[in-house]
Amino acid sequence: MVHHHLIGGRSVPASNGEMLDVLSPVDGKVFARIASGTKQDIDAAVRAARGAFEGAWSRLTATERGRLLIRLAAAVEADADALAALESCDNGKPLRQARADAVALARYLEFYGSAADKLHGDVIPYLTTHFIGVERVPHGVTGHIVPWNYPMQIFGRSVGAALAAGNATVVKPAEDASLTILRVASLAREVGFPDGALNVVTGLGRTAGAALAAHPGIDFLSFTGSPETGTAVQTAAAQNHVGVTLELGGKSAQVVFDDADLERALPTLVNAIIQNGGQTCSAGSRLLIQRGIFDKVVDSVSERFRALKAGRPEANPDLGPMINQAQQRRVQAYLERGRGEGLTVAASGGVAEDAPAGGYYVAPAFFAPVPHESVLSQEEVFGPVLVATPFEDEAEAVRLANGTAYGLVAGVWTRDAMRSTRVGRAMRAGQVFVNCYGAGGGIELPFGGFGRSGHGREKGFEGLVEFTTTRTLVIAHG
Repeated sequence: MVHHHLIGGRSVPASNGEMLDVLSPVDGKVFARIASGTKQDIDAAVRAARGAFEGAWSRLTATERGRLLIRLAAAVEADADALAALESCDNGKPLRQARADAVALARYLEFYGSAADKLHGDVIPYLTTHFIGVERVPHGVTGHIVPWNYPMQIFGRSVGAALAAGNATVVKPAEDASLTILRVASLAREVGFPDGALNVVTGLGRTAGAALAAHPGIDFLSFTGSPETGTAVQTAAAQNHVGVTLELGGKSAQVVFDDADLERALPTLVNAIIQNGGQTCSAGSRLLIQRGIFDKVVDSVSERFRALKAGRPEANPDLGPMINQAQQRRVQAYLERGRGEGLTVAASGGVAEDAPAGGYYVAPAFFAPVPHESVLSQEEVFGPVLVATPFEDEAEAVRLANGTAYGLVAGVWTRDAMRSTRVGRAMRAGQVFVNCYGAGGGIELPFGGFGRSGHGREKGFEGLVEFTTTRTLVIAHG
C-alpha cells in the first residue's frame, strides 16, 4: 500500500516523487511505502497551516474547535481495532498494547476537546485609570516531530493540545511508524477539520524532520526522541527564536524499600521494563532494592523474567520485536557491553518458537547486582534490559535514584506514608509514582523531565497551556 503526505486537506506525493519502503519489525518484510518528504514538502505544509491559522481555523470558536476534537475522538474509538492492527504491523507492539494506545489517543482528544473552551485568561489589578487583561493565545503554526514508539499517544498529547489551543499544525511522524498518524489525519478530514489545520509530512528525520525544525514559518515545536536529535532540533529552532518542548528519554529508577508490598510490586516492576519491548522513555529500567530484601526480590524478578517471551504481536506476547534492525543491534550491543563488564545475568527470557526469523526480536535480560557506575545503570538502552542495585538506607536510595543525567519518572515502593512523601519529594523527576507506576496512562497528568530528559510539559491541562502564549491588553479609561 502506498501512502502520501496530507497537506492542505489533500493527499500529496513527495515533491521529488521518491518513496520509502516500510518494513514490518515482525518479519522484516516490506508491507507499505510512504512519501519521502523534502524541504519543499515541509514548506508547502507550513504554508497550508499558516493559511488555515489566518483563515478558517482561526474563525472557529474554542467551543467549535473542541467539538471537532471530540468528534475525532469518537471516530478514533470506533476505528480502534483497525488502528491497533495497523500499529502492530507498523511498529511491532503486541495487539493489546496497540489497542490501548488507540483508546488513549481517543481519550487525549476527548480531554483536550473538552478543555478547549476552558483556557481562561486573567485580569491584573493595576492603576485605577487602566484595565489590564491577559489572554491565552495560540502560538500560531506548531511543528510536531513524533517518534516511532508511541505514535498515536504522542500525537494525541501534543497535536491534540495544540489544536485545542487554536494552533494549526504540521506533523512529521517517524519514518518507521507513520501509518496510524496518517489514518488519524484522514479521520480528521472526515469529521470536518478545515483544510490545513492538520498537515502530515512523512519521510526521513534528517531531511523532512530537519526542515521542519529549521523552518522560519514555525512558531513553536514539540519533539520527542533521543537527546542527540533533541539538541539538533533545539539548535535549529533557536535560529528562528522559536520555543521547543523536548521529551528526550530517561533512566528511571524504581526504589523498593524493605517494607514494600512485594506481591503488589513485582508484576509492575517487570512490566515497566518490558512494555513495548522496553522502548519507552519512562521505562523502569533500574531497580534499587534495599539490601535486606535484595536477594529475595532478585530471585522473584528472575523467576518472572525466565517466563517472558518475545513474539508475534497478534499472539499478544509479553513483548514484540524491536522497531528495526538498528535498534535490535543497539540493544544486543548493550547486552554484550554488560557481559564485557563482568556483570551477572540473573535471568533471561526467550523468543517464541513461531516468531518469524526475519523479525527484530530480543530476549529480555535481567542483570543483578549492577554497580551504579555501570554503563547499563547510566545509559538509556531503550530495550528490555533491567538492572538491579542494592542500597542501604533512604539517603543512599535518593542519591542513586537521582544519580544519572536523566530525570523523567521514578517509582517508590513502601508502606511507610511519611517515607513515601519524603522520598517522593526528593526525587529529581517530572513524575513520581508511589506504590504504582504509570497508572492509567496518565492523560491528565503533566509529563516531562529534568536534565537530559528535556524540558517543558505535555499531557494534562499543563500541556494545553504549553501550546499557548499570553497577550496583555492595557486599556486606559481615565
